[in-house]
Amino acid sequence: MILRAPRVLVATLGLLLAGCVATPVPSPTSEGPAAPRGAVPDRVTEATAVANFRAAVARTEPAAERVCREQTQGINCDFLIRVLPDRSLPPNAFQSLDRSGRPILTFTQSLIADARNADEIAFVVGHEAAHHIEQHIAQQVRSAQAGALIGGLVGTLAGGDGALVDTLSRAGATAGARRFSKEHELEADALGTVITARAGYDPVRGAAFFSRIPDPGDQFLGTHPPNAERLATVRRAASRL
Repeated sequence: MILRAPRVLVATLGLLLAGCVATPVPSPTSEGPAAPRGAVPDRVTEATAVANFRAAVARTEPAAERVCREQTQGINCDFLIRVLPDRSLPPNAFQSLDRSGRPILTFTQSLIADARNADEIAFVVGHEAAHHIEQHIAQQVRSAQAGALIGGLVGTLAGGDGALVDTLSRAGATAGARRFSKEHELEADALGTVITARAGYDPVRGAAFFSRIPDPGDQFLGTHPPNAERLATVRRAASRL
């Protein structure tokens, strides 16, 4: 059972490194009257989206690195931000680590295109950077390891064969990885608010994309908390700045 757990964890590693996903609902384009001044536009042009991304990254990445150095010791705070070349990928952003432990913040092109302003991009950068600063991947790995071992032990004690033990270990790893996912998202929202503000952007305006993504509700072992709870977290954190 103990020997099977590492193979299960390798299969689960993609889940652990995925971080968080933003899947805004695309808004239809319209040739109607211009939106009222101050309103959030349905979409921006490709050139504007690229300009917003570059501007937000240029200011938010160094702010995230400063917060990382202030709040941590012994971890790499040199963020690498990359954009995946495949335009067909859905809107997504996630944090991962390379083999040396350098934090990588990855964006899909569709997320950049869907963002309505630089504040939204800045908030996503801050949120994903916060996952690294809070060391959520390491916490998820430990939780997955414990879940895999417990699941395998249950299968062994029940007299299951190797296939059953593997299945229960896999299920335990997944449950363990997701155990604190909602708390991690809220922690990243709160610290991401600080990073966004430190970069000179409006985190409350930046978190407006929560109003455009499907609400996950409060599902058992869900990976993300309800959107209303996330918005409330951002507003509370911003009010303390």
